[in-house]
Amino acid sequence: MVICESVEIGGRELTIEMGKMARQADGAVVVSYGETIVMVTAVGDRKPKDMPFLPLTCEYRENSFAGGRIPGGFFKREGRPTEAEILTSRMTDRPIRPLFPKGYRHETQVIGNVLSADPEILPDVLSITGASTALYCSPIPFTIPIAAVRIGMIDGGFVINPTRSQIAESDLDLILAARREAVVMLEAGANEVSEENILDALEFAQPSIEALIDLQQRIYDQLQPVKREFEIHDIDETIVNKVEERVAQEIKDALGISDKIEQRNAMDDLRGQMLDALDEDEVEHRDDYKEAFYGLIKKYTRAGVLNEQVRADGREFNEIRSISCEVGVAARVHGSALFTRGETQAFVTTTLGTAGTDDKKVENYGGEWWKKFMLHYNFPPFSVGEARFLRGPGRREIGHGALAERAVQPTLPPDEVFPYVVRVVSDIFESNGSSSMASVCGATLSLMDAGVPITAPVAGIAMGLMKEGDNYAVLSDIAGEEDHHGDMDFKVAGTPRGITAMQ
Repeated sequence: MVICESVEIGGRELTIEMGKMARQADGAVVVSYGETIVMVTAVGDRKPKDMPFLPLTCEYRENSFAGGRIPGGFFKREGRPTEAEILTSRMTDRPIRPLFPKGYRHETQVIGNVLSADPEILPDVLSITGASTALYCSPIPFTIPIAAVRIGMIDGGFVINPTRSQIAESDLDLILAARREAVVMLEAGANEVSEENILDALEFAQPSIEALIDLQQRIYDQLQPVKREFEIHDIDETIVNKVEERVAQEIKDALGISDKIEQRNAMDDLRGQMLDALDEDEVEHRDDYKEAFYGLIKKYTRAGVLNEQVRADGREFNEIRSISCEVGVAARVHGSALFTRGETQAFVTTTLGTAGTDDKKVENYGGEWWKKFMLHYNFPPFSVGEARFLRGPGRREIGHGALAERAVQPTLPPDEVFPYVVRVVSDIFESNGSSSMASVCGATLSLMDAGVPITAPVAGIAMGLMKEGDNYAVLSDIAGEEDHHGDMDFKVAGTPRGITAMQ
C-alpha cells in the first residue's frame, strides 16, 4: 500500500510518501520539498545485542547525481562522507536516540539519501523528519515522533525553512528538532543574536513542528504498524541492594574526589574489589553487578545535585571552574594560546595563509566553492589519560570543530579588511567537560595573538540540566560526569552583544 500525505510548511508543500521505494526496509519514506527529495530508511535487528547502550547508527549521503553532477577526482564516484554529511548524520542521531525505549539494545540503522537536490532547498531537516517518520511508521518500537525545521531571521522577521540565498542574508540559522510539547535538539549559528530573539524563533517554529508531527500521525494511522515486542534485561533488585550494602559509602566518598583521574582510579579499584569478592553463586551474574555499580554512581551523582544541592566537585550551580589564559606560547606559530578551565585544557593555534593558494575547496551536489576560514578540533587519547591508536578525526571531532567554527565566524573581519586564509587548530590536552567551548575561548585568544582584527571576543560555556519530575537543577560549566549522568548538554557561545552558536 502506497501512502502519500502533504502539508504546507514555510510557504511550500512538503510531501511524505511511504510504501513505494525500499520496501524490504522496516521503514522507508520519501520526503519531497520543492525539487529536493530525500529517501530515509530504517532497519532494526530482531535480536538484541549484548552491550550496555543502544547500537544506533545514522548515516546521511548527498549524492552528486542529485544535483546533476559527476564527482571530481580520479575515480569519479562518491567516497568517504564529507564534513557536511557527517554533521547531518549527527544531527539526525541526536534527536531520535533519547526517544527509544530505555534498555532497548537492538542494532538499528537509519540512512538518509538525497535523490534530488534543489540547490536552494537544503535537505538536512528533511532527513531528520524522514528518520522520525521511517522509525515511527515501522515495526521498530520507536513511538514518539519528532520533526525538524530550520528558522532564519531576516530584517528582524522569522522565516521557516529559508532558502540557501535567504540564509546568506539571515542573522540566524537555527535547526530545531522537537516533539509536540518539548525541544529535543538545537543546532544554530547566529550573527550575535539576542536571547529573546532565539526564544521567539523557537515559538515561531512550533506550529510547523506540530503540523509535521500531525502529518506523520496520519501516515501512522493509515498504516497501523505492529510494533515488535522486545525484552529489556532488568537487573534483579536483590543484586542492586547487595551492591548498595557493600559499596554505597565508598562510591559516595569516591564521588567527592575532585581530581578526575584520581576519582576514576578510585572507582576502578572499588569496582574491581567488589567483583573479586563475589561468591560462586554471584559470579555468573558478574555483568549485572557491574551494571548495578554504574547505576549507583549515576543515582548518587543526581541525588547530590537534586536533593542535597551539591555538585560532585563542591561548586555552586552557577559557579565556573578556575580559568587561566596564556598567549604566545609557541614561538614560531603565527598565533597561539593555552586556555585552561578546571581540568579541561585547549592548546589553540592560528595560521595565516594566502587567498587563492591556501583556501579549502568544498564540493557537493550544488557545485564547488572555496572556504577561507577553518577551525579544526583534535582530541588525542592522552587528554583523558588513555592509550589508544591515533586515527584521523572522528565524527565527534568534526562536529566539535564545526561548532567552534560557527561560534567564531561572525567576528572575523571582511575580506576587504583582512584578505587572508585563516586556519585555527584546537588540540585538547586535558578534558573534563566543555572542551568544544574551551576551543572557542582559545580560538579567540589565538586569533588576537596572530593579529586578526576580530570584531569582538567570543566565549563559550556548556550548560547542563538534571531533572526528576518537577525538581530540576541547571548547572553552569558542566564537568564530564555531570554531562554523562545529566539530561541535557547545552553549549552556548557568543560575544557581549549576543549569541553566535548553540548546540
